[in-house]
Amino acid sequence: MNLNISGNGLAGLKVMVIDDSKTIRRTAETLLKKEGCDVLTAVDGFEALAKISDQKPAIIFVDIMMPRLDGYQTCALIKNNPQFRGTPVIMLSSKDGLFDKARGRIVGAEQYLTKPFTRDELLGAIHRHVSTV
Repeated sequence: MNLNISGNGLAGLKVMVIDDSKTIRRTAETLLKKEGCDVLTAVDGFEALAKISDQKPAIIFVDIMMPRLDGYQTCALIKNNPQFRGTPVIMLSSKDGLFDKARGRIVGAEQYLTKPFTRDELLGAIHRHVSTV
């Protein structure tokens, strides 16, 4: 899938990336900022939950394997909050297992991306799940 998106097509869209890997956070942030997104990052679910309440991102990308609060738990907490139930959550994982994908669906994730993800995969997920884009 090749998306031809102008540089300001996503201008001002708040996107959150939750991952304990600095490399993944920085890669996603760089890709998304190039598209005009307002990128919020967090190293784990605890940090993310506080930021989500304050910033109200339009879409959230969350790594599965994180210390303290993993991606499944983080997604479940987001989806159990009536204020954020409609916020799309995209799971990120280096594992491409059927079990992991099914577990992501059970906690309410809209989609599952396998790392390393591409620019088109990130932008495709945003376009698929954020209605204002």
